[in-house]
Amino acid sequence: MKAADTTPPIALDTLETLYTEVLQAVGENPEREGLTKTPERVAKAWQHLTEGYRQDPVKILEEALFEEDYDQMVLVKDIEVYSMCEHHLLPFFGKAHVAYIPSGRIVGLSKIPRLVDCFARRLQVQERLTNQIRDCIQETLKPQGVAVVIEAQHMCMQMRGVEKQNSVTTTSAFHGAFLNTETRTEFITLISSKLH
Repeated sequence: MKAADTTPPIALDTLETLYTEVLQAVGENPEREGLTKTPERVAKAWQHLTEGYRQDPVKILEEALFEEDYDQMVLVKDIEVYSMCEHHLLPFFGKAHVAYIPSGRIVGLSKIPRLVDCFARRLQVQERLTNQIRDCIQETLKPQGVAVVIEAQHMCMQMRGVEKQNSVTTTSAFHGAFLNTETRTEFITLISSKLH
C-alpha cells in the first residue's frame, strides 16, 4: 500500500479562487451576500472530503495491532461511508461491512472505520474503494481472510443522468478464507441480520 505522507497540503487559496470562477461560470455573482464566503467554505469542505490523500492507511492499522490467539470472524458492520465519485464529483454514501479472520494478530476495532474513511475521503469509484479496504487489511494484518461489502447510493445517478432515486449499488471483495462458500455465507448472514 502506498503511503500518503508525501502528498502536499491542500491549496485552500487556489480552491477559493477556482470556486469563485465556478460561481461566475454558472452565471452567479460571487459578491452577492449569500455567496461572498462560499468559495472559502467550499475549499474547507474539500479539505475535509479529500483528507484521505494525506493519511497513510497502513499506519492507521499499525497503530493498534495486538498479538491475540483468536481465529474466528471479527466483523464491523454498518460503517457509514461518505465519498465523492471521481466521474462527476458528486457524493455517494452508504454502509460498509468489513470482516477478517485473525491469524495471530488483531487490530483495534476503531481502526477499521478509520481505514474506511481514509480511502473514502479520496475521489473514488465504489469498486476500487471496496478492493482498497480489503487489500490494505490483508497486506497489513496478514489474516486468514478478509471480506468487504459496501452498499451505497450515488448522487450522480439520483440527481442527474438516469435519475433513479431508489437504486443501491452493492460491491463485494473477498480474500483467503472468505473465498470458501461456508465462511462467506456466515458473513453474509451476519451482515443481513439485526442482532442489536
